[in-house]
Amino acid sequence: MPGEQGTERICKERHGLQNGCIPDFVMEAQYMGKDIRVIEVKRSIFENNDKDADRLRTELKEKRVFLLNLMSSPGSGKTTTLLALARALKGRIKMGVMEADIDSAVDAEKMAQAGVKSIQIHTGGMCHLDADMTRQGLYEFGLEDAELIVLENVGNLVCPAEFDTGAVKNMTILSVPEGDDKPLKYPLMYEKCDLLVINKTDVMPYFDFDKEKVEKYARLRNQDIDILYISAKTGEGIEALADWIVAQAEVWRGTEM
Repeated sequence: MPGEQGTERICKERHGLQNGCIPDFVMEAQYMGKDIRVIEVKRSIFENNDKDADRLRTELKEKRVFLLNLMSSPGSGKTTTLLALARALKGRIKMGVMEADIDSAVDAEKMAQAGVKSIQIHTGGMCHLDADMTRQGLYEFGLEDAELIVLENVGNLVCPAEFDTGAVKNMTILSVPEGDDKPLKYPLMYEKCDLLVINKTDVMPYFDFDKEKVEKYARLRNQDIDILYISAKTGEGIEALADWIVAQAEVWRGTEM
């Protein structure tokens, strides 16, 4: 989970508290002959969020609700994938969606039009959701008859990976046009995710995308990450993705056969 304890990080002064850093002390040092202000960080404001996220998971476990945190860059096909999943999961598990964006309700409207229970969360300009924001969304959504809730996080490969939302599992989508090197450039996203979904396989012949490389890079960051290939547009691979989600949800909810 994000915000792991016992690690030391150095934050540039410009990040300040906005990036979760609480300096234990500040010292002046010389690097390459220049005076540099160095902030040694020995604890993080992520600590409180991590504890809150654990409490939220306990609540979800008691209510037998499986929360899946979906992260990716803008345009990777998150909403299109969810629409395809809604069709594939119909009759298998009751699915709902919480859409998180800085503004608008476009994605929530699309899900609602497809018959999927959904709500829109506005983050007030923030590029991520934390556990408390997720909890607020969940209780507005309603957990009484929920089985699977997908949190479509803000489109971003950096901030969302830093904050534990309280989700049971984390999933990220990488679309073929984005390139096979994203796990090298955005390591934390792949370290934190349980599943990597490669989307838009239907256009793979038109891009210089190497499947062996992307799998190698992803497993360099996370040896245990599962990898699936889909085309949300054509439906290729959607059944396998639905099977993965149902299997994880059944284990969490204690309903596996």
